[in-house]
Amino acid sequence: MGQTYKARGTEVITNGGERVKDNSDFSRRRFLEGLLIGTAGLAFGSKLQAAEILAQNQGRKLGIALLGLGRYATGELGPALRQTKLIELRGVITGHPEKGEKWATDYSLDKKNIYSYETMDRIADNKDIDIIYVVTPPGLHAEYAIRAAKLGKHVISEKPMSTSVAACDQMIEACKATKRQLSIGYRLHFDPYHLELARLAKTQELGRFMKMNGRFAYVMGQKEHRTDKKLGGGGPLMDLGIYIVHGACMATENPPLYVTAKEAEKKKPDLFSEVEEGISFTMEFPKGEKMDAYTSFNDNGNTFHLDGEKGWMDFPGQAFSYRGITCNTSRGALNYPPVSQQARQMDDFADCILTGRKTGVPGELGRRDIQILMAIYEAARTGQRVKVNTA
Repeated sequence: MGQTYKARGTEVITNGGERVKDNSDFSRRRFLEGLLIGTAGLAFGSKLQAAEILAQNQGRKLGIALLGLGRYATGELGPALRQTKLIELRGVITGHPEKGEKWATDYSLDKKNIYSYETMDRIADNKDIDIIYVVTPPGLHAEYAIRAAKLGKHVISEKPMSTSVAACDQMIEACKATKRQLSIGYRLHFDPYHLELARLAKTQELGRFMKMNGRFAYVMGQKEHRTDKKLGGGGPLMDLGIYIVHGACMATENPPLYVTAKEAEKKKPDLFSEVEEGISFTMEFPKGEKMDAYTSFNDNGNTFHLDGEKGWMDFPGQAFSYRGITCNTSRGALNYPPVSQQARQMDDFADCILTGRKTGVPGELGRRDIQILMAIYEAARTGQRVKVNTA
């Protein structure tokens, strides 16, 4: 499940040998109202075919550089970029030279587009690269997203957006100041099953989803960046629980008004000395909707169930996964062709830049979710029902 990191001095080292220089003090993820396009089933808010968009831009695809070459970049983003239509991999930013060499070979990259964290400022003069995708631990997102924006590049930040609301604000302001778009890696916004969830929430064909239950957990065996409070911002709530939070907000079209929460007793206190091992929480929404949720790094589960006033929707397994999602409804099972969530996500962002459309997963959305997560942590800490401030 993603990269494994540990801190060493002023670097963060992945289990794959990736070095990310850390200059911060750590204080500071139906079809998108579009059409199915091509074999990848890409959805574009502009409703233009990929070929039309390319024709309007003299056939130019946008170039992207991945910043951080851990497991998610290697296992998901790189392969997804082999399927995209409007964007292609043109460079990487890595703290490990041999990894850069391997990516250059595997993806036929121009070696001048292989950067270290010390040399990445040279990207400012590189017209091959339009977008930088920040794929580091969350505690480093703000530093590198701000740096990318100042280099004149559009930015995608993996989720969670950052580890504090203040850091999210800094990222948003940096992109506004440089007139660059900022998008958050909410891949499920481009998954057909979750898009159908959003469509049903909008049309209320199953009525309002009044009662929801979500569970996302897996067993972690060793320390990694997700067990480091400065790098991860927290434990399973930040890494897994955010999917449940975001899914509930998609299902209600609103953020919650109140949250309550309780941290689970730690069965592995040495492993989870800095972060929660597990946490259960309840979200109360403006029109009476309610979500009960549980997330853990020492358990199993990947489910999402929604009861509407006129029907139900159920993700019995792999509810929030990259692939293999299943979904049943009171009107019958859903069965969509497989897609690359990440290819659709990155192509949609390219469409935004090429057509001037605003991304549907902007920094403000990532900031909202961090506000909710911080309220859940406060509720767990105080034992109180906490009002969520999403202003």
